[in-house]
Amino acid sequence: ATDLAVPEARQAAQDAPGTRLRASDARPARPEGPPTATAPAAPLVPAQTPRRPVPQLSPTDRFAELLLHVLSGRRPVHSMLRHTVGRAYDDLAHLAERGPLRTRGASPVVRDIGWFEPREGALEVFARIGAGDQLRAMAFRLEQGRDLRWRCTAVELGGPRSPRADDD
Repeated sequence: ATDLAVPEARQAAQDAPGTRLRASDARPARPEGPPTATAPAAPLVPAQTPRRPVPQLSPTDRFAELLLHVLSGRRPVHSMLRHTVGRAYDDLAHLAERGPLRTRGASPVVRDIGWFEPREGALEVFARIGAGDQLRAMAFRLEQGRDLRWRCTAVELGGPRSPRADDD
C-alpha cells in the first residue's frame, strides 16, 4: 500500500504509532465546496490586437517628398545619393544650390502628382508644388533597378533646363 497523505494527514499518522494511512483516509488539500476556476496548464496569451497597416507611399509620392525637402533646404543634397543615378544627382545639386523652393512663410508642399509610364519599370512624374499662393512645377523620372528599388534618373524644376557650359 502506498502512503498517500497531505501534510496534516501525515502528521496525524506520525502521532498515532502503528497506524497506516490509506488513500481514503487522506483529507483533500482544498476545502470541499463548489468548484472554483483553476488556472489552466498553459499560460494565457492576451488577445493580440491587429496592427494598423503602415501606409506605404507610392514611389512617386515618396520621391516627390524627398525632392521637395532637398530643394526647400530641409534635407541636404547628399541624402539623395543612394536614391539617384547618373546625372540626376548633379542636376539636383545644381538646383538645390539656388534654393528654388526656399520660402519665407508658408512651407512648400506637394499639391498634386501625376505620372506617365513610358515602359514597364520607368515613370515620368510631374508634381505641383505650392507655397502659399505661389505654384511651381517639378518633373522627375524614376527607373526601377534590378534590385527592384526605384531611383531618380532626372529632375527638373519650373520648365526646361537651361543650357550649362559643361553640357557638351
